[in-house]
Amino acid sequence: MKILIADDHAVVRRGLKVMILDEYPHAQIGEVSNAESLLAEITRQDWQVVICDMNMPGRSGLDALTQLKQLAPQIPVLIMSVYPEEQYAVRVIRAGAAGYLCKDSLDAELPVALRQVTKGKKYISPDTAEKLAEAVQSPHDKKSHEMLSDREFDVFKGLAAGKSVSEIAEQLSLGVTTVSTYRSRILQKLAVPNNAALIKYALEYRLFENS
Repeated sequence: MKILIADDHAVVRRGLKVMILDEYPHAQIGEVSNAESLLAEITRQDWQVVICDMNMPGRSGLDALTQLKQLAPQIPVLIMSVYPEEQYAVRVIRAGAAGYLCKDSLDAELPVALRQVTKGKKYISPDTAEKLAEAVQSPHDKKSHEMLSDREFDVFKGLAAGKSVSEIAEQLSLGVTTVSTYRSRILQKLAVPNNAALIKYALEYRLFENS
């Protein structure tokens, strides 16, 4: 078993290693701290499973997931986050993830998720399965933020966190003009006039860690 962990916090990577080795004592575990290193490592070695944090500095885990699936579509990727499952799980599953893990319940979820994905299956909690079913049955009954593309959603997260356009551009390796264009689309899609209203929207729907 070769498992690659991508998280910018050393303590999280350490904790994950302990959990994995409890389940798979002979596992070979690699560590990277950002999306760029993750993508580089994927091209250097063959990995059986990737466990990736959704919210890393620079390129987000969601963005890295898209590129990783292009480089190595056969590798199952488990995305983990502190963000609410009800807001993110469906999005990452649709983007190609093999499963979504809440950091608050990793002890219980990770062993089950690893067993599932190593069998070629997806790890989907009952709540996520229900929401996926709802999305299929009612594709037009979506909240405004669910209509954002993955890149727009990354910019939305930055704006909701109070970051400037230039800060978001640097974090996502995009041009300032490009981020400004995304911001305009986001405001239009959410039907809000400015950043203050956008932040209020994020708080109302409890979309982010501090909401």
